[in-house]
Amino acid sequence: MTENNETEGLTENSTATTVSPAFEQAQLVVGKLRERINAELVGQEAVVDQVLIALLSNGHVLVEGVPGLGKTLLVRLLANCFDGEFKRIQFTPDLMPADITGHVLYDMNESKFRLRKGPVFTNLLLADEINRAPAKTQAALLEVMQERQVTLEGSAKELPSPFMVLATQNPIEQEGTYPLPEAQLDRFLVKVLIDYPSQDDEIKLTKFVTTGFVDDQDAFKDDKPILKPEQVSQLQKIVADIVVDDQVVDYAVRLVRATRGTTSLLRGAGTRACIGLIRCARAHALLRGANFVLPDDVKALALPVLRHRVALSAEMEIDGFSVDQVLTKIFSGVDAPRL
Repeated sequence: MTENNETEGLTENSTATTVSPAFEQAQLVVGKLRERINAELVGQEAVVDQVLIALLSNGHVLVEGVPGLGKTLLVRLLANCFDGEFKRIQFTPDLMPADITGHVLYDMNESKFRLRKGPVFTNLLLADEINRAPAKTQAALLEVMQERQVTLEGSAKELPSPFMVLATQNPIEQEGTYPLPEAQLDRFLVKVLIDYPSQDDEIKLTKFVTTGFVDDQDAFKDDKPILKPEQVSQLQKIVADIVVDDQVVDYAVRLVRATRGTTSLLRGAGTRACIGLIRCARAHALLRGANFVLPDDVKALALPVLRHRVALSAEMEIDGFSVDQVLTKIFSGVDAPRL
């Protein structure tokens, strides 16, 4: 546990029109988070920013990438940054819903029922290879991700705050996997794609890990946390107060609605995408050091927020187009406001 309170002074009443001391302190803390994670997850700055944006927006993240690019490491590094609970679930075909949420069992010695809480009762939950479990098991996270509670034997149990699910999946391996249902996908605020780092970054990372460390994991030892869980909640409140002009909200809604009126997509994004886009734009504004949202903040997060909420038409899939390519073309036809 760290002695220094990095977010001391963060308050719920940070002003939106002028930069308050609380906002300045929030910028400082977020800057330290970015610096800490980027120092060890080399060459993935955009990925780190998108995950931090989801954390600041009180949302969940689906991380997709081939094995060996640091998906699990990213989650662990984030967990090391704040003094909260972190738990991991390895999704497998035989995983049962009760293995995630917990269950009520009868204690014969004391002649009463006892609650065994599952791993979802934590602050950060890593759902590793989430698409390896069948739909019945995946569905155990629906209530958890939306209402942030678990219903056991008719009684609702609140989860700790803050609560964030970070799920990973492999995009190329299909054998033994189960596609995530639409309702599950829609509960993720953003879908983050991890790609291969540049050659220079790969050289830097390889030299770092293979110099003086016997095992790869030795290079990423736990550091002292920067934040306490309650301070994460304070950061989220500050982000929620960032000013958004009505024209920017209109722009975000028009981007989402544009996905519904095209033959290139079989399914467009729903209203939850509009809400998520504005929340992420606020957090993006904080990362660039501003307490107001610009249309560029919305556009920067449009792909991560929307790419998992739409479905390509059969013609686009046959022609070899990706979801990102189709969405980028759609967004280019939506005029941004001039503020």
